[in-house]
Amino acid sequence: MNNTLRQLFLTFFIGSFLVSCANRGTPSGGPKDEAPPEIIKSTPKNYTTNFKGNQIEIVFNEYIKINNIDKQLIISPPMKHKPDISPQSSASKKILITIKDTLQPNTTYAFNFGNSIEDYNEGNPFSYYRYVFSTGDYIDSLSVKGKIIDAFNKKPETFVNVGLYEVDSTYTDSIVYNEVPKYITNTLDSLTTFSIENLKAGKYLLVALKDNNSDNKFQQKTDKIGFYKEFITVPNDSSYTIKMFAESVNFKPSRPRLFSGEKIAFGYEGSSKNMKIDLVTETPEDFEYRITKDELTDTLYYWYKPRLEADSLIFKVTNNDYEKEFTARLSEQKRDSLLLKKYPSGEIALDEDFKIFGSVPFYKFDDSKISIMDKDSASVAFKTSFDTLTNIYNIAFDKTYENKYNIEVLPEAFTDFFDNTNDSLKYVVNTKKESDYGYARFTLVNAKFPIILQLTDNKGETKIERFADIDKPIEIYNLTPSKYSIRVIFDANGNRKYDPGVFLKKTQPEEVYYFKEIEVRADWGIEETLTFPE
Repeated sequence: MNNTLRQLFLTFFIGSFLVSCANRGTPSGGPKDEAPPEIIKSTPKNYTTNFKGNQIEIVFNEYIKINNIDKQLIISPPMKHKPDISPQSSASKKILITIKDTLQPNTTYAFNFGNSIEDYNEGNPFSYYRYVFSTGDYIDSLSVKGKIIDAFNKKPETFVNVGLYEVDSTYTDSIVYNEVPKYITNTLDSLTTFSIENLKAGKYLLVALKDNNSDNKFQQKTDKIGFYKEFITVPNDSSYTIKMFAESVNFKPSRPRLFSGEKIAFGYEGSSKNMKIDLVTETPEDFEYRITKDELTDTLYYWYKPRLEADSLIFKVTNNDYEKEFTARLSEQKRDSLLLKKYPSGEIALDEDFKIFGSVPFYKFDDSKISIMDKDSASVAFKTSFDTLTNIYNIAFDKTYENKYNIEVLPEAFTDFFDNTNDSLKYVVNTKKESDYGYARFTLVNAKFPIILQLTDNKGETKIERFADIDKPIEIYNLTPSKYSIRVIFDANGNRKYDPGVFLKKTQPEEVYYFKEIEVRADWGIEETLTFPE
């Protein structure tokens, strides 16, 4: 081999080796950038005093973007007019804040950006950055700390505003409805603790608010609220716990409307427990009426007969201290037809009544036209009761395990308000065998009575409920096998229901306790001791 061939061979060999080495891996571009952006400078500087301008510039060492700024950015004290923040979605190395409000004198302002700032390429967050300045000679440096819990549910809400209202000569009990807090922070999406910083010394009302319309004011219909039971003073070293709750909505009716022939709908907010509907318009001697409640919505129906020759009717609606007159316009409409529905379908519990609901108010009922036979064709005795508001007949009878009950309703057993009657109807319900159920026994230690014990599903919905006003074990038979959470309510006023707090009355919600989850199995018993804090 001559020198030329040797050189060609050597060149080819070295080139092939280098190509082979180069192809052993794919270029990675270096390690992934996991470092958050860094601030190079801010103008004016962070924590500046005697702030006079209306613009703030914050410069970073790399391109950044701002996400979800409307939810993440908390300004304390709140500003009436939101500042302009740029950029919103495009890449930039700086944030420009243009203030559109008239700033208060001698006040410390804080811009908390939460988790809104990220580097543009990798999305690394620059978390909880705070820009602070004062329009006075010094930065207020006091703080208030604490935690948020939910009064009724296991987990608290996320993105809860926590604010301080200054208790001075302008303070009123309705301040949370009309004014924004003097200072404010937000728990964001992952925290149950809060810290309100850069405060001045003073006396304050401490309030937490799940502010669903982002106006920093309490809207009873949509927002949850929590408040510390007493005014607080700053400075102090206390840590505060605030229970969030949804207030019961105040009663408010809507304008009545003709729903169908001789049926007028009265919608409402709040409770209809003491709601009364009185017809003010003069009526003939044979005039009659019934009031029923809608199955699903907050609506009462006013049924009347005979048909009236009038363009409108005037009603007076009252509920406790509420009173107002309304006018309902009339027109020619078709009356509702009588439809019957049964509850339950298929399986029935041993302690459950069979129910028959009518779409038109029941007027007459002949229980001699109803019969119940078990699987052995033996006649079963029953008793009936009538709930006029829900328009439901409850049919109660003794049941045994693993049985079948045939319920027959003959024609004209039910006559409705407009003299319509039912056709022949047949229903069948079954009971399970005893071994299909489980059993639970609860012993309560240090409990305050009366209490409401609830077994709930994983969504917090109540499946079983028992009331107790004396200290003895609570036994629950015929439990459907499942996993249950245990919730116990201290029913302070003994009305057998949970009562939330009321801000204007400064009442806190009733105490609620959760215990460990239990699993109820078929043909098996479980015993639990529930120990309450002393």
